[in-house]
Amino acid sequence: MKGIITLKNEEYYMDVENKYFSNITSRERAIFEGGISMGALFHQFIGTPVNFKTAKNLEIAISNSIKLQPAVVDVEVSIELNKIMNENTEYDYVSLSGDMLNVKIVSKIQDVEVHIRMRFVEELSYPLMFVEKIIE
Repeated sequence: MKGIITLKNEEYYMDVENKYFSNITSRERAIFEGGISMGALFHQFIGTPVNFKTAKNLEIAISNSIKLQPAVVDVEVSIELNKIMNENTEYDYVSLSGDMLNVKIVSKIQDVEVHIRMRFVEELSYPLMFVEKIIE
């Protein structure tokens, strides 16, 4: 990845790969990029007001924003509508919580593709983030 940096109206090219990531493998970098994107997704969107009517738009917004991250090639977001229905309040919305999300982020560096998942695991009573699959 080469980045263009503009300082005082002059453009400079930086070889980001060699400057910041030469100490890790493509596999490690793909895992890092997917994991950091999943953490950003969780901490950015938890607490967002959502209801049955707005859930699909929120899924799309989350997906589109996370796809802007470096190395992220695909994002699938599903909000569990049954949990919205169960927790709905008199104000016709709830705050998005980790147990409502089912997310897959695919990141790719060179020939390494990593699938990072987040879903609520009942046995743990926790929205677990984990590496689902690595394709090399």
